Amino acid sequence: MVLSKNDKQRLDCFLTKIQKDSDGFLGYPSAKDFDFSIFNDYFHFPFNNIGDPFNDGSFKVTSKEFEREVLQEMATLLRAPEDDWWGYVTNGGTEGNLYGLYLARELHPNAIVYFSQASHYSVTKNLHFLNMRHIMIREQENGEMDYDDLAETLNIHRDVPAIIFANIGTTMTEAKDDIERIQSILDDFAIVNRYIHCDAALSGIIAPFLTPRPAFDFADGADSVAISGHKFIGSPIPCGIVLAKKHSVDRIAQSIAYIGTLDTTVSGSRNGLTPLFLWYALRHFGTDGMRVRVNESLAVAAYAADRLNDIGIAAWRNENAITVVFPSPGPAIREKWQLATNGDQSHIVAIPGIENSDIDQFVNDMKAELEN
Repeated sequence: MVLSKNDKQRLDCFLTKIQKDSDGFLGYPSAKDFDFSIFNDYFHFPFNNIGDPFNDGSFKVTSKEFEREVLQEMATLLRAPEDDWWGYVTNGGTEGNLYGLYLARELHPNAIVYFSQASHYSVTKNLHFLNMRHIMIREQENGEMDYDDLAETLNIHRDVPAIIFANIGTTMTEAKDDIERIQSILDDFAIVNRYIHCDAALSGIIAPFLTPRPAFDFADGADSVAISGHKFIGSPIPCGIVLAKKHSVDRIAQSIAYIGTLDTTVSGSRNGLTPLFLWYALRHFGTDGMRVRVNESLAVAAYAADRLNDIGIAAWRNENAITVVFPSPGPAIREKWQLATNGDQSHIVAIPGIENSDIDQFVNDMKAELEN
């Protein structure tokens, strides 16, 4: 496969540009510190983890054995019921959320979905795909769900099954909804037919290592959890993990003769490289290394908030969050540092790969803008 000189030059220029763009973003949660060059030789094969990860099927060019090990480690981390969990490596958090909502709909077809206004933009899209009744709940000032509004709304619809879409790290402020408190509200209204899905795209890897540990996983009452793999773990290809209770998944499984396995996932063909990346990262860091990784990011976030406050910018973050929120600067700084912005607020995310020196450069730009 040979390219013309012009096409080769174009790719070289693109590589230079993308290296610069990767070095210069602070506003989006995509870890930068990974190195998967160990897998360079694997790009010669048509990996396809088609079908259920726990059924090898008739197509053999897969990484399902590694995918299963990733899922087992995540099931342990998220305290899934030992004999009643299932999952797969997805294309990202949106697919994991779609899967959780799909399972919930199959269990409770007449239910109402409750989600806060701080939820990711894809939630309403997924609800539209699935044609599910839904009600948006107000958010608190920090981005957490307004539990009083949830209680008032549930009281009105207490005769209808409830599906709760909980945020474990909202997009803008990394707020975490407390599903123990949500369970208590459901109990107060004797709503037995319920399902709780947790969108833990960013914080699902972080939360197990926090003190106090947020209430968000299976032991706390979750029925399914979606996590992004490329955010805190890191990957050159977007990916995610969804875990759910196996007895719920069994309701939707279908046997497909063509591939010799069960059809239990949203997509048919699935990426076979991303499970290898996740497996390698989890083995490389281990539990202790991941805890160090979390603490380092928290320290950089604290440093960023302090530096911004020192120059008179009202920066803040939620408890044990790596996201730092502040009033939006001018367009030049937003563009240079690729800041995520909503209304009059912007944020930076102290994702692995961001160091204090990066924060210093950003704060210097913010200070220069204030002085001009």
